[in-house]
Amino acid sequence: MQILNGLELSKTIKKEIKEEVDVMVQQGHRPPHLVAILVGDDGASMTYVNNKIRSCKECGYESTLIKKTSDTTEEELIWLIKGLNADNTVDGFIVQLPLPDHINPDEVLLAISPEKDVDGFTPHSVGLMTLGLPSYKPATPYGILKMLQRYNIETAGKRCVVVGRSNIVGKPIGIMLGQNKSIGNCTVTILNTHTPNIEKYTKEADILIVAVGRPKMIHGDMVKEGVIVFDVGITRVVDESAKGYHLEGDVDFDSVAPKASYITPVPGGVGPMTVTMLLYNTLLARKKSIRR
Repeated sequence: MQILNGLELSKTIKKEIKEEVDVMVQQGHRPPHLVAILVGDDGASMTYVNNKIRSCKECGYESTLIKKTSDTTEEELIWLIKGLNADNTVDGFIVQLPLPDHINPDEVLLAISPEKDVDGFTPHSVGLMTLGLPSYKPATPYGILKMLQRYNIETAGKRCVVVGRSNIVGKPIGIMLGQNKSIGNCTVTILNTHTPNIEKYTKEADILIVAVGRPKMIHGDMVKEGVIVFDVGITRVVDESAKGYHLEGDVDFDSVAPKASYITPVPGGVGPMTVTMLLYNTLLARKKSIRR
C-alpha cells in the first residue's frame, strides 16, 4: 500500500508555480492576482479562504480577500462580481461556498466571467470541460487527475466508481476520467444516495473516489484487493480533545488501507491539491491575459 501524499505533491507543484511566477515578474509582468470573496462568518469557510491566501503568498501571487457580512444581498454580491469581471488587475476570483440561504449560488455562478472562473464552476467552463476542450477544470477533480499523473498510475481500461454526484466533485471527475485523454479512458459508474447496495459497485472498482461527506461510510469489506482510493470527504467530528474535534474522511482508512494499492489520507490527501490546482488555474488565467 502506498500513500498518495497530496500535501507533499502540492508543495512540489507550488514550487514549480513559484518558479514560473518569478520568471514572469523578471520579464516585467505583474504576478497573478487572485481575489477571494467570503460572505458571512462561517468558520470552516474562513479557514479554507485563509489557506488559499497563504498559498498565494507562497507562490508569489497578489491576493485580495473581500469579506462581506451575512446580510449582504444577492444583488450586492452580483454587483461586486461584475466589478471584478471588469477589473484588468484581477486574473481570477472565487466566491467561497456555501453562501447564506438568501443568496442563490446558481445566479452567482452565472455572473462570473468565464475568463476569470478559476474555480471552473460556471456553465461555460463545465461545458468546455465536458467536451474535452481547453478549460479551467474544477480544482478538486483536477487535483485527483494530477495525483494520478504524478504517481504514474495507469487509468486506461480501469473501472472507476465515484460515490457522490455533486457538481463540484462527482460529476466532473466522472466525466474527466471517462474521456479519451492520457489520464482517462476509464469505465465510469457514478453512484448517488438512491443507489441500492452500493457495495455491489464499490467492490468492482479499480479506482474508487468517494465524495459525500459521511464519515467512514466505506469500509474494508466494500472494496477489493489492489483498489486505488481517493477520499475527498472531510468532516469535523466532535470529540473530547483540546481542539474539540478531529477530522474524518468518507473512507474508514484503517480497514480499507490494507487492501488498497494506493490511498489518500484525511487530512493531507486531496485537500491540499484542491488549493494548488486553484492556483494553477489562476496562473493559466494570467498567462492568457499577458498574451492578449
